[in-house]
Amino acid sequence: MGGAVDESAVLEAVRRNVLAVVPDLDPELITPDRSLADLGCNSIDRADVAAMTVDDLGITVPVAEFGGVADIGDLVRLLVRHC
Repeated sequence: MGGAVDESAVLEAVRRNVLAVVPDLDPELITPDRSLADLGCNSIDRADVAAMTVDDLGITVPVAEFGGVADIGDLVRLLVRHC
């Protein structure tokens, strides 16, 4: 994306991609304090959400860095660091 990207913009990208992967999910449930697993995403769904969001943002994130992600807020902060 280039330049400074705020957490709200990244959260919206994550939210959009979660809904693309799990379209029946209530968007109101996609909050920073929830994990993707809490929302019913299996490991493939979680990888898809991460890959789609990284692609949308035009960034590169080493796969190993995703290991410390506990919830959507952690994911957003990780992605912001790479923007």
